[in-house]
Amino acid sequence: MGEGPVWDIKRGVICWIDILDGEIHEYSPESKKHKTIPVNQMVGAAVICRDGNFLAALKNGFGFVNRETGEVNMLANPESHIPGNRFNDGKCGPDGRFWAGTMSHTDEPGKGSFYAFDTDHSVSKKISNVSISNGMAWSADHKTFYYIDTPTFTVAAYDFDKNTAEISNKRVVINIPKEDGSPDGMTIDSEGMLWIAHWDGWQITRWNPDTGKKLLSIPLPAARITSCAFGGDDMDDLYITSARTGLTKDQLTEQPLAGSLFIIKNIGYKGLQGFEFGKQ
Repeated sequence: MGEGPVWDIKRGVICWIDILDGEIHEYSPESKKHKTIPVNQMVGAAVICRDGNFLAALKNGFGFVNRETGEVNMLANPESHIPGNRFNDGKCGPDGRFWAGTMSHTDEPGKGSFYAFDTDHSVSKKISNVSISNGMAWSADHKTFYYIDTPTFTVAAYDFDKNTAEISNKRVVINIPKEDGSPDGMTIDSEGMLWIAHWDGWQITRWNPDTGKKLLSIPLPAARITSCAFGGDDMDDLYITSARTGLTKDQLTEQPLAGSLFIIKNIGYKGLQGFEFGKQ
């Protein structure tokens, strides 16, 4: 169940996770080397810290992951009282905090929440009654935060204050047709347009959050497309994760590349450099 691609600009590698197998992956397009770091529990997201190690949102909460040894140092678990939940997707914001949300193991509606993990290791809840916490992105001026709770089939926008980590003034900016597939992970390009991965939708789409219009659709050879991130020397390659979990034998025969990491090189658009965890 590939998810959460993050481009490590300092090392020139793409990092992503396998949620169910509890692994962080990294791959160098230049050397073709692929490294797997097992964390021995389900992992919903992993981001890069300023010291080069990972901070992950794991089944048992937030923890640092040593990039060389794989050693996990657990820090905080805001949902220790909800054993039926797990983290699902997260990103570092322009404020240096780690933003990540939860969901029920059994997809029960409204059981999850969305949190900010601060640089002092404190945790604050930002959104309640979330069903499947998923894609997120920040505008280039850092004043708008975009967020997907998958079953809503919408992208919500919030006013964002990077100093206080407050989000406010929620409004729906994109409504996604059910036939497109469920909206999953998301990223933003240098023109301020949002790229959305579609679970059971066989595609990545590009949208204008100012007009709510779909601008582009790129078909892919797998149904369960989970997320996307720009990378490469010029930030113009699009990396795309996918999943094979839950597919039948016949479906896997139809889509043997399900679960792969895909890349579309020189896609014609550029992404924004990602953020690292730590004081800015």
